[in-house]
Amino acid sequence: MWRLMPFLFLLYIVAYLDRINLGFAILQMRGQLNLGDSVFGNAAGIFFFGYLIFQLPSNLILEKVGVRRWIFVLMVLWGLVSCGMIFIRGPKSFYGLRFLLGAAEAGFFPGMILYMKNWFPASSRGRAVAWFMTANPLAGLIGSPISGALLGLHGHGFAGWQWLFLVEGTPAIVLGVAVLWVLEDSPVRITWLTEVQRKWLASELERERVETESGGREQSLMFKTLGRSVLLSLVYFALPACMYGVTFWLPTAVHLSGREYSATGRVVAIPYIITALAMVVVGMSSDRSGERVWHTAGPAFFGGAALALAAYSGTPWIVIVGMSLGMVGAQSMAGPFWAMATARTSGRAAAAGIAVINSLGNLGGYFGPSIIGFVRSSTGQFRGLLAIGVVMAISAIIALAIGQNTTKPDPT
Repeated sequence: MWRLMPFLFLLYIVAYLDRINLGFAILQMRGQLNLGDSVFGNAAGIFFFGYLIFQLPSNLILEKVGVRRWIFVLMVLWGLVSCGMIFIRGPKSFYGLRFLLGAAEAGFFPGMILYMKNWFPASSRGRAVAWFMTANPLAGLIGSPISGALLGLHGHGFAGWQWLFLVEGTPAIVLGVAVLWVLEDSPVRITWLTEVQRKWLASELERERVETESGGREQSLMFKTLGRSVLLSLVYFALPACMYGVTFWLPTAVHLSGREYSATGRVVAIPYIITALAMVVVGMSSDRSGERVWHTAGPAFFGGAALALAAYSGTPWIVIVGMSLGMVGAQSMAGPFWAMATARTSGRAAAAGIAVINSLGNLGGYFGPSIIGFVRSSTGQFRGLLAIGVVMAISAIIALAIGQNTTKPDPT
C-alpha cells in the first residue's frame, strides 16, 4: 500500500485532470471559438467512444507486455494529445482530439485495476481501489484552482485555455517515462519486502488464483458470459454518467452564479474534498464487512436523489450542492463495485472482463455531459441532471438484483 499506491495515485490524478480540465477551458473557448452547449457536451463525452473502441485490445496488450512498458506508452501518447488540444479551432478538431485522448487513455484505468489485482489480496482490494480512486476528487481539488488561475494567463500567442492544456498535459509525459523505473510488473522481483513477506504475498495471491480456476469455475464462466458482463456494465454506467456530467458542468454552474475564473476554481474544489473522504469511508466499511452489493447500491440511490433535487431547483446554490452530492454518491460506489466485479476472476479472463465492463460502462461518460448539454441548449437549465439521477437509481436496482451471484470476499 505504502510503496505502490502513492505513485499509482499520482498517475491517476494526472490522467483524470487531463480528462476534466475541459470543464474550465470551455469557459473561455465558448466565446473565442463560438462553441455552444451542445457541442461542448458532445465533445466532453466523445472521449469515451475512443475508450470503447480501444480499451479491450489495449488491456490485452498490457497483460501480454507488462504494466511498465504499456503504461509508459499510453501516458506519453495521451500527454502529447492533451498538449495538442491547443490547436482546437472548431467543432471538428474539438471532437477529433477528444476522441484521440480517449483512445490513448483507454488502457490506463483497467490496467491499474488489473495491476492492483496482481498485488493486493481480495480482503484488502476494495480499500486499495477506493484509495486509488480518491485520485478523481483530489484531481478536482488540486486541479480546479490551478485551472481557474491558468485561464487568466495570456502571452506568447496563447490564450488562457491553451496554456491550461499545455501546462496540464506535460506531467503525463514526464511521469510516463518515470513508470519504467518505479513500477514492477509483479511481486516476484521486488526487493523492498522481506523474504517472508514476499513468500506470504505470493502464496496468498496464488491461493486465490487456484480457487478461482478450480472451485470458482461456475462463477468465472458466468462472469465471461455476455449477459452478466452487460449487467455489470449497466451498474457501472451510472458512475461515469454522474461523475463526468457533474465534473464537466459544475464549473459552468458555479461561474453562472457570478464568480470569476479564479473564484470558480476555488469553489469547485470544495465538493472534491467531501467526495474523497466519502470514498475512503465507504471503501473501508465495505472491506471490514466483506459486503459489496449494498455498498454499491446505497451510494447510487443517494446520488440519484441529490441530482433529482438539483434538476428542478431554481436556486443556484441548491443546484451546485445537489450536483456535488450526486458526485459524492457516484464515486463512493467505485471501490465496492470493482471489488465485487473482480472477486472471482483471474488472468486473461480478468483482463478481458475488466476491459469489457469499463469500456461499455464508460459510455455513461458520453451520456452524462451530452444529456446536460442537449437539455441546456433547449431550456437553458440543468434539467438533464434528472436523467442521470434516474440512471443511478436503475443501476442500484440492478446491483441488488445480481448481488446474489457475487461471492463475497472473506473479510478476514
